[in-house]
Amino acid sequence: MPEKMRAVVKTEPGPGAALLTVEIPQIGPKDVLVRVKATSICGTDVHIYEWNEWAQGRIHPPQIMGHEFAGEVVEVGSQVKSLKVGDFVSAETHIPCGQCIQCKTGQQHICANLKILGVDTNGCFADYVALPEVVAWKNDEDIPSELASVQEPLGNAVYATLVTGVTGKKVAVFGDGPTGLFSVGVARVSGAAEIFAVGRHPFRLEIAKKMGADIVLNEHEVDVVDAILTATEGIGVDIALDMAGSQDSIDQTLKVVRKGGRVTAFGIPSGPVQIDLANGVVFKGITIHGISGRLMFDTWFKAANLLKSGRLDISPVITHKLPLDEFEKGFALMTTRPKMSGKVVLLP
Repeated sequence: MPEKMRAVVKTEPGPGAALLTVEIPQIGPKDVLVRVKATSICGTDVHIYEWNEWAQGRIHPPQIMGHEFAGEVVEVGSQVKSLKVGDFVSAETHIPCGQCIQCKTGQQHICANLKILGVDTNGCFADYVALPEVVAWKNDEDIPSELASVQEPLGNAVYATLVTGVTGKKVAVFGDGPTGLFSVGVARVSGAAEIFAVGRHPFRLEIAKKMGADIVLNEHEVDVVDAILTATEGIGVDIALDMAGSQDSIDQTLKVVRKGGRVTAFGIPSGPVQIDLANGVVFKGITIHGISGRLMFDTWFKAANLLKSGRLDISPVITHKLPLDEFEKGFALMTTRPKMSGKVVLLP
């Protein structure tokens, strides 16, 4: 094994990153070393790359970026029991402490002392990554690496969409980012009766159609609330997923969900937002589910089973595959307006 590797490093505070040659990480007794086969760019990575306000308060350069990946185990720590060299793995990127009340009551995904791969630790935009055994997910060998690398955001969509049943339900998905597009596909294969996909980028709304949306609505072209209420005879949808996190999407989500319906809050607003609590929540008797990450590991079993079954095809969402050394092109694709990409995968 070589002693050095390539890695995309946030070298200092400020926009951008650099491809550097660095030491291959050393693993501890409870870790595995993974040779990365595919790694995908997430919106969080874009925030770090652009150095927004959140990144400035959270990231401590120098640090290797990236948290979504799939790869092959090449070394195991002395106390590792569930994995061996040659295993094909991805990462549950939320690293729990195992000691807090959340961890001890089955809520590891919202651990009080949570660390996130590539945010609080060195990440996977590299040839190799060190990964705690506790968050390594063993993949089916038949899943292509690029699909296996996006199981983390797919898991977000699975959890957000299926926190309650969708079979026979009318569902509206607000947000045409990759996770929103995954949610459309999950709702379709899980038996949703009718799916509305709401976004603002024609390129991505075309992907939503491929993922199974019955009706796509461009918020720049139509009154989304009026269109959905008209299509549902004034009743509204049974389930509304906010995968965007904007003030507009939150307002629209609460307006289109029917009385007694369910709202999923997954999108992250850039700052505080306002809601009409009385008319949007209380008087309508709706239930709001806040979704953070994935259930460990219930969500992973569901996502893996959907992929293995062949019923869920997420390939339309993966629009670009680039060599690792073209990471800057990948970030440019992610930030160009209007959006002309879905999920961008880097191949070391």
